Amino acid sequence: MAPAGTASDTLDRPHFIGIGGAGMSGVAKVLAMRGARVSGSDTKDSPIVGALRELGATVHIGHSAGNLAADATSVVVSSAIRDDNLELVTARERGIPVVHRSDALAALMDGSRPIAVAGTHGKTTTTSMLAVSLRTLGLDPSYVIGGDLDAPGSSAAHGAGEIFVAEADESDRSFHKYAPEVAIILNVELDHHANYASMDEIYESFDTFVGRVRPGGALVISADHPGARELTARVGGRDGLRVLTYGADASADVRVLAIEPHGLTSEVTVRLAESLGGAELTFTVSVPGRHYALNAVAALTAGAALDVPAAELAPALASYTGVKRRLQLKGVAAGVQVIDSYAHHPTEIAADLEAIRGGAGEGRVLVVFQPHLFSRTQELGTEMGEALALADASVVLDIYPAREDPVPGVTSALIIDAAARHGADVTAEHDRRAVPELIAGMAKPGDLVLTMGAGDVTDLGPEILARLQSPEN
Repeated sequence: MAPAGTASDTLDRPHFIGIGGAGMSGVAKVLAMRGARVSGSDTKDSPIVGALRELGATVHIGHSAGNLAADATSVVVSSAIRDDNLELVTARERGIPVVHRSDALAALMDGSRPIAVAGTHGKTTTTSMLAVSLRTLGLDPSYVIGGDLDAPGSSAAHGAGEIFVAEADESDRSFHKYAPEVAIILNVELDHHANYASMDEIYESFDTFVGRVRPGGALVISADHPGARELTARVGGRDGLRVLTYGADASADVRVLAIEPHGLTSEVTVRLAESLGGAELTFTVSVPGRHYALNAVAALTAGAALDVPAAELAPALASYTGVKRRLQLKGVAAGVQVIDSYAHHPTEIAADLEAIRGGAGEGRVLVVFQPHLFSRTQELGTEMGEALALADASVVLDIYPAREDPVPGVTSALIIDAAARHGADVTAEHDRRAVPELIAGMAKPGDLVLTMGAGDVTDLGPEILARLQSPEN
């Protein structure tokens, strides 16, 4: 096992702190598949941890200095790991190199033809669409995604092909570590307020990412999104950079002519610029909503940038049927569909609600929303409430803190009050355990329940289904 790069010499015996996380587990999986002796720890057991163990990884539950093997060559961390973590402290005391997840991923991509997918929203979906469609064409890419496709541990794979598809996270500027042949930027908005104070800082960060594209490489970027257009103006004309745009705008290199919804799928028609062959193509996207259709067009454009024939890639995109937590159907009980959404930014919330509304038929859309991070709620709580007004009724939980400490005065009330001002039917619920009973009393046959947020609200889906199925309902 010998991945090249600045971190390569330390990745033969890596120990991952927080190995069960979406981003960390993907890197650990690829390393294990390449022959590294992987170990790690996490706060709880999970199907993802089980999948890593099946690949030969040693995973400890709970954090302890004793988890760190005597022959560990590195400790891999993400930005979520605090400095006082016992394993991190022990590694530093023993002089073991500490490697950020992004450096490990950059080392894995070295020697391949990387596609790095960035943007405020849609990264996981677009990365997944590319991975699945390229596999369907027999190109066998390697990939690391921030979510599971169809089974625990399917967030990553080591393929025999030359293409490596990776989700590029802007939240902590770690995407500055990558040197892609093709960079995708889906959209540019202000988020991650603990790390970015203004849109100028966001633009500067994305500009740096674009500057990392390999000479002769390509930037694939939205022609429709205002933030993406501003970034294109800033980076346009850069020597050695090919810029390919996509979207409904008449100037787009891959122009979207139509997006026709068909229940929970869409039919998309695009026209390619003469430089890309000039063809008109119609293909199916097997998930609902304009937002996801545009993600598929971004994937198509990126494939064209790597000379994957668009006429072959377009139908292959239909083989993507979804990723966990991205409008994932959890089940149906008592005539009520329960769907899970990772949406936590106002733009994502609105996009998923509009997509679901298009496929919900005559039933109502009921949302269980859990805000994610105090900093995000402080800055965007009003916009979250406005977006929730698109639902027929919402239940709003307390803020999921993740890596943050509470901020005085910042609560879910910021969202609830904003939603109420827009005429929304919204209920505050401070006890997660009460949600299944509450939803069972609200939902009627034909309705659709959406559990929404980046925290542990996802765990409520099965509980809601079980309550709907109970004889008491």
